[in-house]
Parts: sequence; structure tokens; C-alpha cells
Amino acid sequence: MKDFSELISVRRSHRKFTEEPVSEEQLRLVMRSALMAPSSKGLHSYAFVTVTDKTKIETLSRCKDMGAELIAGAPAAIVVLGEPAISDAWIEDASVAATHMLLQAEDLGLGACWVQVRERKDKDGNWAEDNVRQLLGIPQEMRVLCIVALGHKGSERKPQNEERLKWDRVHNEQW
Repeated sequence: MKDFSELISVRRSHRKFTEEPVSEEQLRLVMRSALMAPSSKGLHSYAFVTVTDKTKIETLSRCKDMGAELIAGAPAAIVVLGEPAISDAWIEDASVAATHMLLQAEDLGLGACWVQVRERKDKDGNWAEDNVRQLLGIPQEMRVLCIVALGHKGSERKPQNEERLKWDRVHNEQW
């Protein structure tokens, strides 16, 4: 990338991936970016579980009723967690960390997509969070925010369309 402005304009959610694995170095760089994310009061209430096992990835793709299917095609998935006992801003902390991962993935030429887990249910009415927790042995005190599907892009997407930006959502000085 030439600069952050270009990076932010070309970063898009990718839901299709090639079968090429994500290298250990790429995964380490994505995780490094997450660990560098700022957090409320510097408490770092976030944590992560990286998953590259195909069977587990397939199971993660069924953790909720709709919208997680794309995980099955990803060679890697990162479960983003927060610990409410550490910070009441765990959702915000984990969200910033996940965003860092999405941007780092793009900078590395990888595709990524945020898959919401918190407050979602599966087809049987079970909490998606509990499904993920059980599969990966995540302790009860940890909350599952989302899963970031990660891999080499299976298709290209156009950059953001500047003409579609909602500038009417920006207010200066007051509403």
C-alpha cells in the first residue's frame, strides 16, 4: 500500500478464499497487529484463538444460523474474545483489535471478513457464542465477539466508491 488512505479505500470484506494456506508469518503479523491495538485504560481485555484445522473451521462455519458459512472456505479463522471482568469496554477493545486484523490482512494482500458471533443464535436457538466456546475450550469468563475469516482472496473487489460516502452523517460543531 502506498499509504493508509489507499489502504482504507481498498479494504473490503472477502467471503471467498483460495485453498492456499495462510503462512505462519502472515498469521503472526495479523496477530501482532491485534495485540498492538489500543484498549480502554491499557487493560487489553481482548484475547484470541487462531484456528487452521479444517474440521474446526468447518464446525465454526455452523456456529450460528446465518452468515457464518463463509468461514468454511477460509484456511484460517481467528476467534476474537473479550474478558468483561478486566474491562467494561471489552466489546470496544475487541472490536478495535479485530479492525486492526482486517487492515493488516489487507496490507498483506490477504482477504478477511468479520463474522458476528455475540448475541447470535444457531438454527436450534442455541447461543453461537456457546457453540464456539465448547468447540475451542474457551473459558466461561471469556466472551466471543466475532470470528475473522482469513485467507488469500478468491476474488477481487473494487475499492470503496467515494460517491457513496454518507457525508450527511457528519455534523460539525453540533447536530
